[in-house]
Amino acid sequence: MQTYTVRKLSGWGPLTAEVPGSKSITNRALLLAALSEGACLVRGALFSDDSRAFLSCLSSLGFSLQADEAAKTVRVGGGGGVIPRKKAEIDVRSAGTAARFLTVMLAFAGGEYLLRSSPQMERRPMEPLLSALRRAGAGIDCLREEGHFPFRLHAKGLAVREMTIDTDASSQFASALLMCAPLLPDGLTLHLTGGRTEGAYIGITAKMLSQFGIQYQRSGADYFIPAQRFALPEYAVEPDFSAADYFFAAGALLGRQVTVRGVRLSSMQGDAKFLGVLEKMGCSFGENTAGVWLAGPEKLTGVHVNMNDFSDQALTLAAVAPFASSPTVIEGIGHIRGQECDRIRAMCVNLTAMGVKTEERADGVTIFPCDHVLPARIQTFGDHRVAMSFAVAGLKCGGLVIEDPACCKKTFENFFTVLEGLYRGIN
Repeated sequence: MQTYTVRKLSGWGPLTAEVPGSKSITNRALLLAALSEGACLVRGALFSDDSRAFLSCLSSLGFSLQADEAAKTVRVGGGGGVIPRKKAEIDVRSAGTAARFLTVMLAFAGGEYLLRSSPQMERRPMEPLLSALRRAGAGIDCLREEGHFPFRLHAKGLAVREMTIDTDASSQFASALLMCAPLLPDGLTLHLTGGRTEGAYIGITAKMLSQFGIQYQRSGADYFIPAQRFALPEYAVEPDFSAADYFFAAGALLGRQVTVRGVRLSSMQGDAKFLGVLEKMGCSFGENTAGVWLAGPEKLTGVHVNMNDFSDQALTLAAVAPFASSPTVIEGIGHIRGQECDRIRAMCVNLTAMGVKTEERADGVTIFPCDHVLPARIQTFGDHRVAMSFAVAGLKCGGLVIEDPACCKKTFENFFTVLEGLYRGIN
């Protein structure tokens, strides 16, 4: 297995980095562009395993696509709510957004489809969404384990007007229904339940509905989206704040200033909240013409934080926490056990290998300071966020060997190239 050994990063000067476009925004934009009338040019698009999986699925469904990876653009020929091929097979690979968004699109638009995925995606939850679509009148036949990929989907003229979805397992279920609701002949009233009805990713979805000109009404956790047609000739994707946070965490650990170019504090992405966590640990941050900067303190302080609404950064905080002067408590993240891997378990396994004491709970973890972090082999479990988070920790202590660094291709395929640039000061 290929590995990457993280070396300790010395020096005191400022650092800079540049990150790709947001995966969450890119794949939402691709879906909405496909549903819109006429062509939509998506600028600043992320090209990674997840977005390429989404594009491959749209191509298999007959949509016209012109992708330019060098220019970071995709021109999508929208079908105005009509899927060009009413009978097709798609493979969502390991992309959770493609899995959830396209399943709803195909059910609402109608046709006969076979949906496949990677073994990793086969383990991730789909049952709440599949059950909701079955209640709405879609036929879904799971080919292996019930409630999971792969499955056959057949639907025609769904007349559903009202649906309820639990946000606890995945907010992507709600986002999928919100974005595809304009396809239904009578629109859709969607009731959100669970603990993540105000989640950041649902907020991104609502913001993008407005940006694409889709009208909706909201009352608390209830949304009404009428049937409608919409068009947008061009859409610009924000840089990925989730990716930027790894470099802000590096600045926090190293006591140095890091600037991530192109990122803005006005971002609609929930992972911008991670800056507030680092501020509580002793960092300062701000914005200039280049982007957002963060300066780390001489010594970090531990924090107690509920990360339910920006849980993609729980691993990042876990990798930073051993170097603080007091314990760090992370809670509200039980749902990340069902993501690319059991991320809470991954935290504890790798921190223990580094000589760090942890206390694991069902929905979180306590991480204790460690004066002598040990060299260790980091098990990534095929999870890009495990690889990137612990690589950041390695900048502080050195000697961390990251297994399967190529797993970062899921969202940030040149992550280790950008990381190497920190050593050479070339980013």
